[in-house]
Amino acid sequence: MGVTKLLRKGRKNRARSNNATEAIKQLLRKPIIKNVDVEAIKASFAEKKAAA
Repeated sequence: MGVTKLLRKGRKNRARSNNATEAIKQLLRKPIIKNVDVEAIKASFAEKKAAA
């Protein structure tokens, strides 16, 4: 009995792996917002409104 290569399965597995890797890289590209001071942001909006 000969050995058969499952070419389509190999391509599918490789594509799945590449897609997962790219998705992870895309998520890592987005900066993480840390230590957001909500009160300071609200104050800046109030200042802009008063100036206008």
